[in-house]
Amino acid sequence: MKKLILLLSLVSFFTGINAQQNYFNPTVRVKDYLEPAIPHASQDKELRNKLSRLNKKPNILIFLVDDMGYGDIGVYGGGYAVGAPTPNMDRLAHEGLQLTSTYAQPTCTPSRAALMTGRIPARSGLTRPTLTGEHPKVNPWASENTTAKILSQNGYKTSISGKWHLGETKGSLPNEVGYDEWLGFSAVQSEYAQFVNEWIYPDLINKPDRFEAMKKLVDQSILTGKKGEDNKVVQPIANIEELSKVDQIFADYSEDFIKRSVKENKPFYLIHSFSKVHNDNYVSKGYKGKSPAAFPYKDAVVEVDDIVGRIMQLLKEMNIEENTFVFLTSDNGPNEDVWPDGGYTPFRGGKGTTWEGGVRVPGIAYWKNMIKSGRISDGLFDLCDLFNTSLSLAGVADKIPAGNYIDGVDQASFLLSDTGQSNRNAVFMYSETKFMAIRWQEYKLHMKVFNTSAPRKNLDQSTIESIGMSPWVYNLYVDPKEQLSSGHRYFEWGIPGMMGLISAHMATYQKYPMKDIGLKKPGAD
Repeated sequence: MKKLILLLSLVSFFTGINAQQNYFNPTVRVKDYLEPAIPHASQDKELRNKLSRLNKKPNILIFLVDDMGYGDIGVYGGGYAVGAPTPNMDRLAHEGLQLTSTYAQPTCTPSRAALMTGRIPARSGLTRPTLTGEHPKVNPWASENTTAKILSQNGYKTSISGKWHLGETKGSLPNEVGYDEWLGFSAVQSEYAQFVNEWIYPDLINKPDRFEAMKKLVDQSILTGKKGEDNKVVQPIANIEELSKVDQIFADYSEDFIKRSVKENKPFYLIHSFSKVHNDNYVSKGYKGKSPAAFPYKDAVVEVDDIVGRIMQLLKEMNIEENTFVFLTSDNGPNEDVWPDGGYTPFRGGKGTTWEGGVRVPGIAYWKNMIKSGRISDGLFDLCDLFNTSLSLAGVADKIPAGNYIDGVDQASFLLSDTGQSNRNAVFMYSETKFMAIRWQEYKLHMKVFNTSAPRKNLDQSTIESIGMSPWVYNLYVDPKEQLSSGHRYFEWGIPGMMGLISAHMATYQKYPMKDIGLKKPGAD
């Protein structure tokens, strides 16, 4: 990493790239610890005018689906076309803003960390999912600030419902990192599924000694807890039937949380974090075979869509739809390794890679009478941006502590302006602590690439390789599948500028370094 930073610094120097103001980097840095953003004075003014109409703080609701592919939702080319109609998610897009260039991290834990902290996971240390029984040597949350923590300190009622997967040890659960309350499970669907289906996991379940030893490593239950209190078991997860019900339990809790918040006359911040559609998919009663495809994954997509519709209907019934900002997304691309129990993307690669298929996800913003209906934008949006944007909409962006570098940018004016443009200039992509690629305008430049040795083996049979003399560059407007790099042939004019952006980004680590929380690195001794 140090060699890369030095190399890019030399590139920047010898090509005369100005790290502040030029065509490639029109951003302005407001504070040392905040990612610079593109200024848009007119849309900032429009944002202020719209927010001035509100007579109370807005609610913030984030739907976070697990492992849903870019091409699963109807408005993104999925829905009926791939055997799982999504009318409720489609409606959100039609009546709000559909983003076509939203980016997550390659896997779930780093994406969730980025969304909640506004920081690239290399800085927080939450760079990959922990495995069964694995615990960090350092609590990453001890020096992090979540959106929920800041909002809770400023009058909001905050919660997360559903999957957590950001630490299971003391001091790492939601009610210990800033959330007022929560209900969900601490790990991930597959960690529970491996203990209940002997047809898929016979070598674990049918060996009693092994089964009992592994069960001790995972808390196999739905938990709930409040800030300052111990977590309690709500329901054990001991069989497929119990596992199939979890998303309905999460939906019940989210509805109850919203109702209680309204009754208390407090603005709320809620992340509704689905267990689905992560493998293994077991749908609730009434959903088996409900999709035209009749596959478990497709049935799970239908169930997710129904829950989105159910919660949106509640907002309408409680007359808070016009005072609630809603954002729907996925934590990474589809997991092709578990096909057919995985989703669809039109792009190259899938979960685990930094090809578009692994990191480009749906992004839908909805706010009745605040976000113009029918908008579609290819402006860049990183899930890190939800940190700054949520705080901005709540009127507390000035409360962001100065100790950590924040990689997110405030996108409130982009989302709410009728003709808004993205305030983000570039998206930086990582595999754990390895810098991989950058997206700027319609171009994607790779410094390292994933190579898979078999189809649909992005996680289980892939390697990371360095590029040769020239970076691999793709114009995503004409080569969205990243099939043939044409940087040296057609993009010589742009490579130095994009390298300059990488250089400026890497320079931030000198004052705000990466955090090592002691996770074993794959391939390390």
